[in-house]
Amino acid sequence: MQVTMTVNDTEVTREIEGRLLLVHFLRDVLSLTGTHWGCDTSNCGTCVVWMDGEPVKSCTVLAAMADGHEVRTVEGLAQNGELDPIQQGFMQCHGLQCGFCTPGMMMTCRALLDKNPDPTDAEIREAISGQICRCTGYSTIVRSVRWAAVHEAAAAQQEVTA
Repeated sequence: MQVTMTVNDTEVTREIEGRLLLVHFLRDVLSLTGTHWGCDTSNCGTCVVWMDGEPVKSCTVLAAMADGHEVRTVEGLAQNGELDPIQQGFMQCHGLQCGFCTPGMMMTCRALLDKNPDPTDAEIREAISGQICRCTGYSTIVRSVRWAAVHEAAAAQQEVTA
């Protein structure tokens, strides 16, 4: 079957098997390997991408289900050569260690900040509760999201006063 979707602002059309998962379409067909594939049971959250602006676990979505939709992966977070504040926050506050869960975490956290630009630590922890990190203990991830929120707010304030 043929699918057409927009991935990171680029329209792609490919011939696929109907049972192909979105995670495998992104990684194996489009070579967007930032999306990781972890548990096979949709429990770990490493495969989170956005479909039409909402976080989804791409290991539970058939590529055929994404036909006609917009998909964004971690590769699509940076814009115009600038890292997204969530990416910067993960770097500044050591929100990653081995890096395996990081792409899915970033996609989930970016979606959180888009909906709630000033989340509490409890709200951040709730947002990432569907994702497993075996390295950080989550404290550095929460700090990374707080860093991004503070720096986005400061940047927005600078734009207003400029």
